[in-house]
Amino acid sequence: MRVIALRSLKSFWEQNPSHLDAKEPALAWYRHALRADWASPAELKRDIRSASILKDGRTVFNIAGNKYRIVVWINYSYRVVYIRFIGTHAEYDRIDAQTI
Repeated sequence: MRVIALRSLKSFWEQNPSHLDAKEPALAWYRHALRADWASPAELKRDIRSASILKDGRTVFNIAGNKYRIVVWINYSYRVVYIRFIGTHAEYDRIDAQTI
């Protein structure tokens, strides 16, 4: 998969030192996504059982023991993952994952 954009992940922990513990789990997720070849939500779910599949290509990943969440939009036919949000569980609760 092609993941757009690593910069979104980096800015999350660089702009707030209290989120520095998200760095390694986020990079591990990023590397996993780069190696993946998800052709459908079902394939993604088989690969990462903890992923939450939403409508219209949206998916939520829990990282760092569910302390942080990554929301992405996936274009399966082009194998592209667009990072839409990374934040704490509490920050995630304040957004609408379908529209962010």
